[in-house]
Amino acid sequence: MENRMQEIKSRKNKYIRIGIIPGHFATNHSHVNYYVDMTSIKTSSKMAKEAAEELAAAYSSTHIETIICLEGTEVLGAFLARELATSGINNATDIKVVTPELNANSQLIFRDNTQKLIWGKQVVVLVSSASTGKTIARTLDCLRYYNGQLAGIAAIFSAISEAHGVKVNSIFTPADLPQYENYAAQECPMCKNGVKVDALINSYGYSKL
Repeated sequence: MENRMQEIKSRKNKYIRIGIIPGHFATNHSHVNYYVDMTSIKTSSKMAKEAAEELAAAYSSTHIETIICLEGTEVLGAFLARELATSGINNATDIKVVTPELNANSQLIFRDNTQKLIWGKQVVVLVSSASTGKTIARTLDCLRYYNGQLAGIAAIFSAISEAHGVKVNSIFTPADLPQYENYAAQECPMCKNGVKVDALINSYGYSKL
């Protein structure tokens, strides 16, 4: 699969890059015709800083107190907090960065020591990828439970432009991926045509079949 990897650069910043592998891939929620590799943005301090600068531009006039990081975006979230705190309405603000825990019932929770970072706070939800919006929906349920106030949704790649009436600000969209398709598993034309699934994918990466 790796020999099919193509590099895509951000239209706004050539130093921000993702990899894409065409094929037939299955997630927990859907089937897609591309695996989007965001490993570099999640792990490289230089690229995460560049990506944070791009995402921060959408929130220069939005009051933010906490960033909830999902799907391995903690490095990016830390740089985003730093970037937001250097200018605009959040200048010199000590923005908190936190990751929820997944309990035995697959619910997102915050322990007593971190709930204070959410309760009554202006929160940005940061995800690596939003293909169907289900992860975001689950996070918003969690946010409401802990009385957090949604200030924005940010993603590295998003196939959706909004979730629950809130715009998803992303660096990459389907317009950056040639002929990107996303299907419900039971409606996948690749499955109907007998095309083998190349790999199972999630926010951690892929496992070839």
